[in-house]
Amino acid sequence: MLKRNEGNLDRVLRIILGLVLLSLVFIGPMTPWGWVGIIPLATGLIGSCPIYSILGLSTCPIKD
Repeated sequence: MLKRNEGNLDRVLRIILGLVLLSLVFIGPMTPWGWVGIIPLATGLIGSCPIYSILGLSTCPIKD
């Protein structure tokens, strides 16, 4: 299981950013670059960021 390394604010911002980017695929300029929004949306929903893990970062207030 993935270790949680994102705080609540970080997760909410990632989910919002992901949804905004995904909306670019269906409305607005209809650009395929909007599919990049899957990445922040997924990491926000899961609560774990692989890049944070590699760099040893965490915004999660709960420590193991």
